[in-house]
Amino acid sequence: MRALSGETPAPRRKWRDPSTWHLRTRLVLVTMALLVAICGAVGLFSYASMDVVLTKQLDTQLDEASHRASLFGRPSPGNSGGRSDPLEARGQGIGTLNARILGGAVSNPGFLAGDATRKSLSPDDDHVLLELTPNGLPVDRTLSAGAYRLTAVRTPYGDVIVTGLPLAEKQNTLASLVWTMVVVSAGGLVVIGLAGTALIRRTMKPLEQLSDVATKVSRLPLDAGEVALAVRVPASAAHRGTEVGSVGYALNQMLDNVSNALEARQLSEMRVRQFVADASHELRTPLTAIRGYTELMRMTEQFTPDGEKSLARVQSQSERMTTLVEDLLLLARLDEGQPLKLSEVDLTQLAIETVSDEKVMAPDHLWQLELPEEPVVVRGDSAQLHQVLANLLSNARKHTRAGTTVVTGVMRSADGSAVVTVTDNGNGIPAQFMNKVFSRFARADAARKNPAVTTAAAARPGIPRSHWAPAVAPATTAEGTSGLGLSIVQAIVAAHGGTVEVTSRPGRTEFAVRLPTSPQVA
Repeated sequence: MRALSGETPAPRRKWRDPSTWHLRTRLVLVTMALLVAICGAVGLFSYASMDVVLTKQLDTQLDEASHRASLFGRPSPGNSGGRSDPLEARGQGIGTLNARILGGAVSNPGFLAGDATRKSLSPDDDHVLLELTPNGLPVDRTLSAGAYRLTAVRTPYGDVIVTGLPLAEKQNTLASLVWTMVVVSAGGLVVIGLAGTALIRRTMKPLEQLSDVATKVSRLPLDAGEVALAVRVPASAAHRGTEVGSVGYALNQMLDNVSNALEARQLSEMRVRQFVADASHELRTPLTAIRGYTELMRMTEQFTPDGEKSLARVQSQSERMTTLVEDLLLLARLDEGQPLKLSEVDLTQLAIETVSDEKVMAPDHLWQLELPEEPVVVRGDSAQLHQVLANLLSNARKHTRAGTTVVTGVMRSADGSAVVTVTDNGNGIPAQFMNKVFSRFARADAARKNPAVTTAAAARPGIPRSHWAPAVAPATTAEGTSGLGLSIVQAIVAAHGGTVEVTSRPGRTEFAVRLPTSPQVA
């Protein structure tokens, strides 16, 4: 048996698939990504600009230091090359490097330490100094004393003076700038991220309200009965000044239209039901009179064989019409929600009695029972539950051939509810008819004609009775159906708080009625 499904579970989101993310999550992430890109671009531009400014300042200082070193001193026999030490020039700052190159050899390279004393360079630095081109252009090199900005100029005396300034101060300034940009950007991103998330959530709240309203409407039973469609989008989310407000306003307009349509449909249905109830009630009196007079005529009058057949058809059709009227009245009462006459009903005993009645009416079918050892008792309306089972058995009898096996089963399910099944091994229900099997006046065999129609069609003016009388279906012909039996079954079961389902395939058709132990009756 197919289990009744509840609410459709929400699909599980895959965090690796951005299409499944909330819109606010994507907005926050996109905003943060843009801010990170902007901060990165600003940081790179600031770093490059600061590097250019600091390099320009350093080059200016280097040019001045190189000029002082080149002009300082005069030829002195005590110094290598006959000149004074460039580091002794006035104005040379801490960290300034000087060296003289003469004849392909570096002489007396050194720099001013932090204590203003002269310190020599490592001999390994000579090849770096010798590779410099004496064109006065500054270049960056790494020496044993650290990273330096170096320049080499040729003097009028034929030697080359190398001057350098340390890059440590520039690098420290750039490093401080980088850390400042990182800290400020990170703090700003955190603050903006939190504020942006709150703002986006607040901005997206109207969409959540629209979703809540649509979800509530989707869960309302709009297919039948009186519907109170009072759910609306709040006025704060339904003004046409914004895009979201326009959607909310349109949704409210749609709900108003649907509500009006549902009210009109409900009013129309109530009028039709009232008409059916009134017409059925009024038809009971003339039908009773027709049946009474028919029986009186059969007892008091003499008829020909054809007249006897015609009178029998009048009586059988009036009885069928009476049954149809009673079914319509029952459906009208069920639609009105009239209270049930509740009592303890033993479904096992009810099944035995109903199947026994069907055996008498259709001995050409094979009737079987599958009952539990213990009685299955529910609280319900005994007469109506009897009609449910009688209609299901009658449906199996009328729409299956002779020799068909019909099995009636009663059981107690795991959740404590009672289940009654009627199963046959007939040809099954056509697939295109399954979705309307419980609809009123629906019949699977559209070709099956009402015997009365055959009689009326045969009785044509100008045709002798001897020609059309044999075409009238005899009383033993298969019964015509009104298409109300299964509708009554569904209505009675629903009134008891239960469900009825059908599964069918060639060779097996099963109707399953599930009833709660104690129905919730309104």
